[in-house]
Amino acid sequence: MNRNALLLSALFSFALVGCASSGGYGYAGGSHYSRCVNCGVVEDIELVAHGSGRTSGGGAVLGAIVGGVIGNQVGSGSGRKAATAAGAIAGGIAGNKIERERNQRDLYAVFVRMDDGRRLVFEQHQRGGLYEGARVQIRNGVAYRL
Repeated sequence: MNRNALLLSALFSFALVGCASSGGYGYAGGSHYSRCVNCGVVEDIELVAHGSGRTSGGGAVLGAIVGGVIGNQVGSGSGRKAATAAGAIAGGIAGNKIERERNQRDLYAVFVRMDDGRRLVFEQHQRGGLYEGARVQIRNGVAYRL
């Protein structure tokens, strides 16, 4: 075999090895990871809105109506009236509590530098153990730690 052909064959082999070894993997901060189109690193987390825990009264009213209707199905005569009143009171208390719990949720803005270079912000109600520098995957608009 002639020397030029051997040299050309060796160069071609090295080029193929270089292409084969770069497919599918990359390095970030010295750690090895699979490429992921929905992955990135948390750059910042901010508390956007702190739940006030206040209620509008709508939950209590709706709960009282539902409780009254259910209480009205029990008993007859004055027993029915008492059950309706008790159902309305219990429903009002429960409805108010449910509304208060919904309004106590905090809202976090999670800033993520995606693997492809984009910077995105995701709003979510729980931190889920996230911290700055955490590697995350985005699923259904929520950042999950990997």
